[in-house]
Amino acid sequence: MADFTLLFANEQHIQFASVICAEIESSAKIRGTGIAKRSEDYIKQKILEGKAVIAFSKQGQWAGFCYIETWQSGEYVANSGLIVSKEFRNKGLAKEIKKKIFELSQTKYPHAKIFGLTTGLAVMKINSALGYEPVTYSELTTDQAFWNGCKSCVNYEILQSKQYKNCLCTAMLYDQKQKEQPSEELMLNQQK
Repeated sequence: MADFTLLFANEQHIQFASVICAEIESSAKIRGTGIAKRSEDYIKQKILEGKAVIAFSKQGQWAGFCYIETWQSGEYVANSGLIVSKEFRNKGLAKEIKKKIFELSQTKYPHAKIFGLTTGLAVMKINSALGYEPVTYSELTTDQAFWNGCKSCVNYEILQSKQYKNCLCTAMLYDQKQKEQPSEELMLNQQK
């Protein structure tokens, strides 16, 4: 993508944490969706842990961000906080950031199930292109700390009332182990 530079975020990028948080919050308000808020310290932590991707325009302006978080001792990885600055939207940047964060997730946690929750059709399409599949919430982590992260979402009461079994977000999962296992049909055809 010639118009943007995508990097694995590092300590040089913590200065953008407040801009990232503000963009996440304003985007959620504009769209009326349930994006969970994150603190500047939380975003800085993800950057310092080497668990984030950041994008810049050719002119060096911050353009986008996404981070990963692990659950259940690394059995599950969530790609979260995908945000693109409003002036750089509809240019394919979100797709490129998701590809890069997916690559980072697979590199750091090659045996983990990678998942995300979203209300956005564009993100669902990007996830599908990467091999994610829609799943029920029962296929996701049972770690209560993950679900506590939804408390700042406008739809949290719905999630709670459904005992964390569903909400307005679509759950999507990429299971590397399933992708590596040959299908039963393929195995039968090979035996013929």
